Amino acid sequence: MPSGEYDPDAVETKWQDRWVDEETYTYASSIVSASDSEFDPHLASESESSDEHTLDNSSDGAHVDIEADPDTAFSIDSPPPTVSGNLHWGHVYGFTLQDFVARFKRMRGSDVFFPFGYDDNGIASERLAEDELNVRHQEYERREFQQMTQEVCQQYEAEFTEKMQQLGISIDWNQTYQTISSDVKRTSQLSFIDLYEQGREYRKRAPTIWCPECETAISQVETEDDEQPSHFHDIAFELINKNNPRSEHRTDTFTISTTRPELLPACVAIFVHPDDDDNQDLVGADARVPLFDQTVPIIADERVDMETGSGIVMCCTFGDQTDIEWYQAHDLDLRIAIDESGTMTDVAGSYSGLDSTEARESIVADLSESDALLDRREITHTVNVHERCGTNIEFLVKDQWYVKLLDKTDEYLTAGREMEWYPEKMFTRYKNWIEGLQWDWAISRQRSSGIPFPVWYCDACEHVVIAEKESLPVDPLSDNPPVESCPACNHDTFIPEDDVFDTWATSSLTPLINAGWDWNDNTETIEFGDSGLYPFNLRPQGHDIISFWLFHTVVKCYEHTGEVPFDSVMINGMVLDENREKMSKSKGNVIAPDEVITEYPVDAARYWAAGSAVGDDLPYSEKGIRAGEKLLRKLWNASKLVEDLTTDAPDPETMSHADLEAIDRWLLARIDTEIDRLTEKFESREFSKARDGLRSVFWHTFCDDYLEIAKHRIREGTTGDAAAAYTLTVAHRRFLKLFAPILAHASEELWHDMYVSNSIDKTDDISSESIHRQSWPNPLGIDANVDAGEAAMSVVGALRKYKSNAQLPMNATLDRVLIWGDIDGFESDIADVMHIETLESVSERPSIESVVTGVDLEYSLVGPAFGNAVSDIETAIESGEYEVVDDQLHTEGITLDPEMFDIQKRRQYTGDGEMLDLDTDDVIVIVQNN
Repeated sequence: MPSGEYDPDAVETKWQDRWVDEETYTYASSIVSASDSEFDPHLASESESSDEHTLDNSSDGAHVDIEADPDTAFSIDSPPPTVSGNLHWGHVYGFTLQDFVARFKRMRGSDVFFPFGYDDNGIASERLAEDELNVRHQEYERREFQQMTQEVCQQYEAEFTEKMQQLGISIDWNQTYQTISSDVKRTSQLSFIDLYEQGREYRKRAPTIWCPECETAISQVETEDDEQPSHFHDIAFELINKNNPRSEHRTDTFTISTTRPELLPACVAIFVHPDDDDNQDLVGADARVPLFDQTVPIIADERVDMETGSGIVMCCTFGDQTDIEWYQAHDLDLRIAIDESGTMTDVAGSYSGLDSTEARESIVADLSESDALLDRREITHTVNVHERCGTNIEFLVKDQWYVKLLDKTDEYLTAGREMEWYPEKMFTRYKNWIEGLQWDWAISRQRSSGIPFPVWYCDACEHVVIAEKESLPVDPLSDNPPVESCPACNHDTFIPEDDVFDTWATSSLTPLINAGWDWNDNTETIEFGDSGLYPFNLRPQGHDIISFWLFHTVVKCYEHTGEVPFDSVMINGMVLDENREKMSKSKGNVIAPDEVITEYPVDAARYWAAGSAVGDDLPYSEKGIRAGEKLLRKLWNASKLVEDLTTDAPDPETMSHADLEAIDRWLLARIDTEIDRLTEKFESREFSKARDGLRSVFWHTFCDDYLEIAKHRIREGTTGDAAAAYTLTVAHRRFLKLFAPILAHASEELWHDMYVSNSIDKTDDISSESIHRQSWPNPLGIDANVDAGEAAMSVVGALRKYKSNAQLPMNATLDRVLIWGDIDGFESDIADVMHIETLESVSERPSIESVVTGVDLEYSLVGPAFGNAVSDIETAIESGEYEVVDDQLHTEGITLDPEMFDIQKRRQYTGDGEMLDLDTDDVIVIVQNN
């Protein structure tokens, strides 16, 4: 029996350990226990007859054995968190929402596949190791640094596992993986080879988005916009070779405005718009670049933004995407002034070796000294930065591997539409990303931590040699190529590819990794195992990585299998601080989850996590967590009372429909309605509506209304006390199961304490006794006068309020209460619980008149219309000197139209006694208390 106050520290730790130790959530071993039946099986067998007076629960206590049957599996492609630090609120929020789905689906009879992965290859893990060990990856041979990185990651992964288990997330810990593991390396390299053989991948020396801080290529998806302070520099260029007669009137200089004077040494052309009449005479001439003296052509091109600066733009290789387009369209020279580390190259002359920021200031100073700097003014503008480190990106020409995207954007949009989106509005983000694509996907990275490309190049002709599928995984830096000589030229020396995959090139394969996609040596084909998990039922993730993880997963899986990887997508928002601002260390507004769950129950945090519509950002709210804590206490205390009241509950075999009072049937019917509603809300991932509605029904309908009436019936030994005890048990069991997906620990504790006898000492399948392995309740279908029950409860509520306002104790006797309205069958319950000596249900509606209590003026209309007369109108209304005729108010010779005022009224009872306020006009309650 629940005793004392609820102790979340003891309860939650106990169940977290037991769930893991007993493998409660292991895939392919789900058992829904027959002990779940709220009614004895005898009643279920009775219900198969036509006896409508029997309580039918045959669908609520079935024994279900599931053995990895694909038809009953529900698979979740859970996001493998990046191993780059500690647990944060984004993890707590996202995984808790996933857990709601997993727990609900188990109780609905599905065998839930809920794995957990660690994304521990790539830049994030590498930077973590560098920071932890105070080293740089360039200082070590790749294999040695990878080992160092894995050792650092393993420490964080162990802590991460412990903290995820402390959150009560129902992950199957037998289904875990690391994206740097040998098996995943094999899958990732197999994906590369398959796409290469399909012609979906290529290697090309081309302009590449580059991060100088991380010293690696990155893809378009890894950049983000950042508002930064800067300067516009008006620089004078010398005009030479005036071969256009219209330019004869020009002076020897013209002006170009730029935010990046450090790119002057990389300038290869100057552009003006074809419609720019003021500068059209420059087209065909040449110009000399100040300080660096190279001569460049002036060309017309419609990509020039005429509204920025002077409308004359320099093209540098490369400053931005437009520079690249011009470079390719006009076959311009290549002058790279900034290298991989953000340092000025020899092209920069005397500025060579300087950091690009230092070079900018030196060049600006020299331009000023040479009178070429005409103006310098402060601005704020948007620049592209690497999302991981915040460094401004550059564009360098590099050999890189790419996955083709741009030729199939329509197909990827169609694939996205085949999935069900929760919420539907998030498809727009997916669509907008695809429509805004400008680059194919660059998947090669110049880092140490990552999965190597299974590629070698002929030293003579650069012919690409790919590893054999059956030999994967391989590392070209230490493994030999699969051929002894080049198939193209017969040369026998090979150069290993030393780049590694972008981490998203691997994490985009999680559905294939978890479904057993692999090369079969016997059939010599790539195929799935016998799991039957693909495509997955659900992809849950944050909206911030739709373009990263979701899009790339669709691309990879679609190209490999011809199918979309998921049936549905559930997108969660971000956790904000209490002022709805993004949490960040720089702002000092980060609240660590560890601190919160040390102070509050985990179930309270889970309650808070259900407080926002899926897809919306959720502000951290201590008030919301305290509300969850309050609900836990209410559930615990109500459960203690239920157990106390039901000690002598009757044998279910003796109970039937005819044995229940009207209020018993009403409660069970009301819970039926809630089950239908709650089931629909969980299925549609509307967790906040599910939570709030269930809390209201439990707190008010069950605790405030029925439990108080049942307590009186049982303790006073009135008619129907056996039925009340029985109904309490049935209702309480159902509420525990309905709360189980959200209040996972408390519901488990109460279930075992109250309904699983001697559970600790049992040696059989203990996991089957878990509430999370019970079947989700189905409606009982009991006939009840629901409207009369709702009316009766509104009467009880109004009478409680009456006693409270009159400062009467709740057990004070009321002499006489008159009730007009349908409360048929509930009269005795109302009279007993509210201690009414005489309760009379009247058939004739009491005489009620409507009394005007005031007039509200719409001053936005009255003021402009009547000006100084408004105060006279107010005085007349206050003294009652007005009349309303044909919906118009007349006073002081002024007429107000209906939209200018609102008549306030209240109902008034003119007979003996006091009429109580109710939320409905269908019931009237008169108290006659002497």
